[in-house]
Amino acid sequence: MIAIIDYGMGNLRSVSKAFEAVGHQAVVTREARVIADASHVVLPGVGAFGDCMANLERYELIAPIHAAVQSGKPFLGICLGLQLLFTESEEFGVHKGLGIIPGRVKKFVLDPPLKVPHMGWNEIQIVHCAPPFAGIAPRSYCYFVHSYYVEPVESSVVATMTEYGRPFASAVWKDNVVACQFHPEKSQAVGLQVIKNFGAWT
Repeated sequence: MIAIIDYGMGNLRSVSKAFEAVGHQAVVTREARVIADASHVVLPGVGAFGDCMANLERYELIAPIHAAVQSGKPFLGICLGLQLLFTESEEFGVHKGLGIIPGRVKKFVLDPPLKVPHMGWNEIQIVHCAPPFAGIAPRSYCYFVHSYYVEPVESSVVATMTEYGRPFASAVWKDNVVACQFHPEKSQAVGLQVIKNFGAWT
């Protein structure tokens, strides 16, 4: 069973439907016991970093997330769910993150005609082929919607890179944790393959 963490924000139904579409059973939950018993855990997210961290604390989900990561079970962060894994974010002031991956979340500062948010289809270049990216073509296109990007302390955790005014890490991989800035649930065949691969990762 795949547990999709519900902290009151995010595109939970579309993520759940994507797992169902590729044959994986998933449940949307904020119950610590369900998260602990799950074989895989997903942290999705849409919204402001500080608000999301506040909700994770309000629903007492921070400890279950850390426990899931430390257990070694496959863990997937999506969009803001990627950013929350980092040490801190500069979105609307400085906010402390989960601290699972050392680094900072920074705002795009771009020259015209590029606009913020970065929205739409863009290419991912696979740097390190994390298990969920098995069989994905090296320069596939995925769907993005974000105004901030992650800057890891260690370049070794970067799984994919994308260019938008500057190169940025569009996915990271550290041990049993993979997280992507793009939305696999909105990325059609490529995204569904990522989701299928993640659900089969052991």
